[in-house]
Amino acid sequence: MEDCIFCKIIKGDIPSELVYSDEFVVAIRDIHPVAPVHVLILPRKHFANLSELAETDSGELGSILAAVARAAKKIAELEGIADKGYRLINNCGQDAGQTVMHLHFHLIGGKTLGEKLI
Repeated sequence: MEDCIFCKIIKGDIPSELVYSDEFVVAIRDIHPVAPVHVLILPRKHFANLSELAETDSGELGSILAAVARAAKKIAELEGIADKGYRLINNCGQDAGQTVMHLHFHLIGGKTLGEKLI
């Protein structure tokens, strides 16, 4: 999408702090972190949210979710939080707190996380 900020970040048109990248996802630091580690995992292919992705064939859904899970594991290892744990969150839609309509996941950790949601 031409006006999607995350698509522009993925293309390299907007600078960001890159944490991880592979052929399926790009991961960047959140500009408003809620924990010592707060990384956004962005699938390279644009979908507005998880509900839109769910409307595709199950193979694509499975591939993207598997890529996100693999990236989350690698990022947690790189950030030194894999052993203690982390939270992986997807906000789906405006009322859930999604502010950028490009499917993405928040990887949060580096401290003990309570029940409070972001």
